[in-house]
Amino acid sequence: QRRCPVLFQMSVSQPQSGRGVPCLRCRGTCTGFEPHSWRKICKSCKCSQEDHSLSSELEEDRKIGRLLSDSRYATLTARVKGGDGVRVYKRNRMIVTNPIVSRKDPTFDTVTYEWAPPGLTQKLAMQYMELIPKEMQPVAGTDGARCRRRLLMRQLPLYDQDPSQCRGLAEGELKLMEDFVKKYKAEALGVGEVALPGQGGGGKEEGKPQDKNIAAGNPPESPNGALESTPTGEHYRCETCKQRVPGDCPVVYADRAGYSRQWHPACFVCCRCSQPLVDLIYFWKSGAAWCGRHYCESLRPRCAGCDEIIFSEDYQQAEGMAWHKKHFACLECETLLTGKPFTLDAAGLLCMICSKSKRL
Repeated sequence: QRRCPVLFQMSVSQPQSGRGVPCLRCRGTCTGFEPHSWRKICKSCKCSQEDHSLSSELEEDRKIGRLLSDSRYATLTARVKGGDGVRVYKRNRMIVTNPIVSRKDPTFDTVTYEWAPPGLTQKLAMQYMELIPKEMQPVAGTDGARCRRRLLMRQLPLYDQDPSQCRGLAEGELKLMEDFVKKYKAEALGVGEVALPGQGGGGKEEGKPQDKNIAAGNPPESPNGALESTPTGEHYRCETCKQRVPGDCPVVYADRAGYSRQWHPACFVCCRCSQPLVDLIYFWKSGAAWCGRHYCESLRPRCAGCDEIIFSEDYQQAEGMAWHKKHFACLECETLLTGKPFTLDAAGLLCMICSKSKRL
């Protein structure tokens, strides 16, 4: 039921890199990518950079590496040779080779997963993959892999962690953003762990629930992680769907939640948008897991114009949305609309003249 969302926001790590690349959504009607100076869209067709297929695996791995560095998850990153201390994400790929039985010489079918949970046997990793919707399985060259990359852009925009990528920061707000990022890395950022029920955290009880009410009715698990003492599915329930978890099926643990909680792989989703948490990267707040985008938005407003977090206390608001004052502008003609009549719908913010011309 969950589908990868169509996005209109995108990071601007290298805004000039894909100039002229055709839009995949417009199917020939776009003349080619033309970067906007501050919006995360193409000036030509108003679609995102993502819809012009500008991102690369290296850029994505650098982004996640930056996010996880200086956090308790830095072990999931590695230094780049000659990179002045820059760290990249050690993304775990999985290659599965299956023999094809036929009358002729044996051949092999090789399937590459662009991401898989680290630290697992291939059997357990494959069990994990089979427990998430097929359209979400990140097999190279499939819609599942493309969906993963969309979710990376949507949930973890680079401009939510790197001030140098922001166009909306005013003088004096750089330190505010740096402190904001440092705080969420220390207090909320997490990476889920996949294991069999009762074996999260190495089967130890060290991950005491932060919330004393968590799983109050659950009996303690075996301290050595053994499954023999726990009948299949007897004591384990998924936190999202509340259904029992079979003892022989992998589950997801979030260390910030404590190891008495577990999720079905398909149920480890953002509490706000219900989208799967890409690469199991989550932010823990108020007893729930959030994606990075919605966690940040729960603390500060996001500009509907440039898609960046607003650190100023003086910003424009309308119909439950927020804008930097300098970005409260018509999507078509860029006229500032503070104090002027405007229309606001799914198409965006428009001045009255552009709104009328669109209806003609």
